[in-house]
Amino acid sequence: MSQRVGVVGDETFAAAVEAAGGDPVVGAASDLDGIEVVVADGEAAVVDLLRAEVGVPVLPVEAGSGVRSVPSSDLEPALERVLDGAYRTERHPVVSAQRAFDGVRALFDVTLVAAEPARISEFSVRCGGESVARFRADGVVASTPAGSVGYNSAAGGPVVATGTDVVSVVPLAPFATDADQWVLPLEEVTLSVERDETPVELLADGRTERTVAAGEPVTLSTTDAFETVVVSESARFF
Repeated sequence: MSQRVGVVGDETFAAAVEAAGGDPVVGAASDLDGIEVVVADGEAAVVDLLRAEVGVPVLPVEAGSGVRSVPSSDLEPALERVLDGAYRTERHPVVSAQRAFDGVRALFDVTLVAAEPARISEFSVRCGGESVARFRADGVVASTPAGSVGYNSAAGGPVVATGTDVVSVVPLAPFATDADQWVLPLEEVTLSVERDETPVELLADGRTERTVAAGEPVTLSTTDAFETVVVSESARFF
């Protein structure tokens, strides 16, 4: 009996699953059932699967630089190895950002940012209850190891090694020209809006979740891990 392989995103990937000897199950991230592995087309599909709390390993296809991906041209041979069990997995920490609301889960980054263009606010970063910094900026982003090669890196932050339980915290377009960046223990970081000057939004993996008020600190913690498939012969970073 063929192994059932979920497909989220590009439905044409179902043909590669069949050619590799699998039984494709095409659908939304929240609708998959009875699968052993799932193919995710791009970073958006990876985030959809995270939010659906899929319980099987995910094979990302051209999903950006944050997780190891395979190019779509190599999908069929990669799937053949996966279906033969010739693969390993990587576990990526999932961050929960919470305070006076239900926790928001993120794989790549959590961001506080002014909701209106060309507006700045004042933010603070605390670690283990101690003040790290307070600054005026467009926003602040806290990135996991998977997210540190994306928005964080573009904003001048350091790339963090896979498998480390830390976040890279970086001000976005800071008012000061000598602003710092920090690598901090994930479980001990709190981000806050310090002034009620302009609406500030909370984003998780680039998706707007809610408005955060001044004096409503957002505390980060690790909830679980997201497991991705790595096929050594073809997997590479994009």
